[in-house]
Amino acid sequence: MKVYIIGTGLIGGSFALDVKAEVKDVEIFGIDHNEKHLQEALEAGLIDHKAGFDDLVNADFVYLAIPVDASMEILPKILDVVNENCVVTDAGSTKEELCEKVAKHPKRRNYLAGHPIAGTEFSGPTAALHGLFKYKTNIICEIEKTAFKLQEKALEIFHAIGMRIRYMDPVSHDRHIAYVSHLSHISSFMLGKTVLEKEKNERDIFDLAGSGFASTVRLAKSSPEMWTPIFRQNKKNVIETLDEYISNLKHFRQLMEANDFEEVFQEMHKTNHIKDVLNGITQNENLKILENGK
Repeated sequence: MKVYIIGTGLIGGSFALDVKAEVKDVEIFGIDHNEKHLQEALEAGLIDHKAGFDDLVNADFVYLAIPVDASMEILPKILDVVNENCVVTDAGSTKEELCEKVAKHPKRRNYLAGHPIAGTEFSGPTAALHGLFKYKTNIICEIEKTAFKLQEKALEIFHAIGMRIRYMDPVSHDRHIAYVSHLSHISSFMLGKTVLEKEKNERDIFDLAGSGFASTVRLAKSSPEMWTPIFRQNKKNVIETLDEYISNLKHFRQLMEANDFEEVFQEMHKTNHIKDVLNGITQNENLKILENGK
């Protein structure tokens, strides 16, 4: 199988590592506008060969792992080139606009809209990790618009690298992901900004920062080149989630101003339920993957 990775950074590189480890008789080709990244991916063994867009006619599987604004331009061009037996999927964090972009493309049946819920705060080929996708959810949108034999080809690879599959329409995907992913990144960026601004006058603040701060602000190390387009494409949903988040922050502030610390306690106590929700989801996902023999 000839697999072409477009975008050889964290996600594309990690996908390449997992596919090489779990899929037999696979050959990985890399395409990247950043020649330095492409060379690093080759030297690190993430890919077997460098390639260009004209080579996509030979592809059996194309994995698009680039910023979502670039995907809007590149995906139609990929579909123009690939053969009828090639499946093209992506890792974009927004789906509604991209699905609309290719809705009337003659080769829409070759595209499987995907979003793996996996990643770290780091970027580039050197950040690639083997096993990044294991036990992670891959959200698939509009699967009915992808040719059945191509669905099977993609799902076989996703299961091989240990992913759980969830189906969702693009509108619902973008709305839900605004809460569980996009808002957390904004929160982390703005916490980092707040502390950096305070640090100008109180340099000791970072000496006092412990693991709690480090874990909360971790996402602020994420790539602005990747996240700005995501916020732009999902602007409506992100603003809605921000309004709710800001409302909760204001309410918490009002409780403190009123010295109502009994209610502060109750607010935090009720929110502790999130650990039960997350633990339950993790256990159920891992059980389903194990039942499937992964």
